[in-house]
Amino acid sequence: MDSTAAADGDLFPAPRSEVFRDQGKFRTRFNFPGRNLPDHDDHGYGPLSTVVESFMDPGTLIRIHQHRDEEIVSWVPAGVMRHDDREGNELVTDAEHLLVMNAGSGFWHAEETLADDPPLRMLQIFVRPHDLGLEPGIQHGPLPDPDPSEWRRVFAPAGSDHPFTVRNAVDCYDVRLNADASATLPEIEGRDAYVYVFEGSAEVGDAALSETESALWTGDSAPPTVTAGDDGATVVAFLVDPDAPVTRQGTIGR
Repeated sequence: MDSTAAADGDLFPAPRSEVFRDQGKFRTRFNFPGRNLPDHDDHGYGPLSTVVESFMDPGTLIRIHQHRDEEIVSWVPAGVMRHDDREGNELVTDAEHLLVMNAGSGFWHAEETLADDPPLRMLQIFVRPHDLGLEPGIQHGPLPDPDPSEWRRVFAPAGSDHPFTVRNAVDCYDVRLNADASATLPEIEGRDAYVYVFEGSAEVGDAALSETESALWTGDSAPPTVTAGDDGATVVAFLVDPDAPVTRQGTIGR
């Protein structure tokens, strides 16, 4: 797929990212939403910095480390991610739960899978906050059950009536589509959309995307429809204000 080609005039697809780090039992693939746009001078797109596809084998420990000045959302549709931190939290995130770490001025945590846990594949989503040195904190809890072909709002900007929030203008939705089923992208005035196919394949407008491929819709026309391929699809969509004020000093996302 040609990452510089646009579909429908304002839809910019991109192939699977080649930015991959193999650390044995822990592997990460970095997806940069800004790279979907030709000649864009930022790897991120406004406050959405990076979407990291992470794999952890059973019996893997990522020792305690610090994050600063970034919002990190752990979306875990497959496997179990165990979180410990210096605040005394021992949290388990899986397909039924979400973890949001608002790192702010500094938050220390460790991640682990036990030997009898299933293999873990998740997205860790890095959002640039609107200010540096914010109060650190953590949010963890159950997600509502997904309904086939219905967009589920996963997190929202701070101040929204939603249990999971990040401190900038990014809303996240996911959807599970059976074969050939469709759902039109959610729409918020002033927002563009970054769409990522986590599993299966889908057409986003006229762009045909395979697993781990993405498209950026710049929002100048009606939002495109997402239609699953023959094996169905799990799709994540981020509605982003590209003009929101951002900081760029996060530990990873920047």
